[in-house]
Amino acid sequence: MQIRARGDASGARPAGGRGAILVGVPTDPPVLTVPDVAAWRGWLAEHVDDQRGVWLVLAKKGTTEPTSLVYADALEEALCQGWIDGQVQSVDAGTYRQRFTPRRARSLWSRRNVGLVERLTLEGRMQPAGLAEVERARKDGRWEAAYAGSATIEVPDDLTAALAAHPDARARFDTLSRQSRYTILFGVTTARRPATRARRIEQAVAMLADGRPTPSQSTVAPDAEG
Repeated sequence: MQIRARGDASGARPAGGRGAILVGVPTDPPVLTVPDVAAWRGWLAEHVDDQRGVWLVLAKKGTTEPTSLVYADALEEALCQGWIDGQVQSVDAGTYRQRFTPRRARSLWSRRNVGLVERLTLEGRMQPAGLAEVERARKDGRWEAAYAGSATIEVPDDLTAALAAHPDARARFDTLSRQSRYTILFGVTTARRPATRARRIEQAVAMLADGRPTPSQSTVAPDAEG
């Protein structure tokens, strides 16, 4: 299925949002190209309940065609409608794709996105679907439990103590890349039960002490920054 903006020679129905081009099949997340942030806003308003989501084409620095839409603007509009960003795919020198979908039930929130939503609320930009997601997160505790991003997350005291008891594990932990460290820290700090947290610390220390490869973030982390 390919849907193009009004006026295309194919005569297909517009995808919603000014100048939107949607390419895909009914059962897969389609690829969406919009010319700018206004078109993305319009498309989201018409497709807010589409559970498939889309692969959204985003502009790299200096790119204006086929889209001028950049990640920061795309994320804000998504949050306004209760959507969230996810995986990234390379495309070409000027663009890339990022997955955007409606937020799943019990999806974790990042502190970054909590801060963005608080600002968007003050600016009067949040839409009913986005406000509903915030209300659900406040009621079930996910709002207060929002996790830190890789640039601000700290090593918790219980993990520090466990590493101190195993010098080999501590030494390897200190050599990890920021992303590998974050994978471990994310798993520990987002555990919802004390027993789960203790188990994850034990597993991380054993993995480090044994010299085993650290897991990729995609195996333990939520969509992008939740």
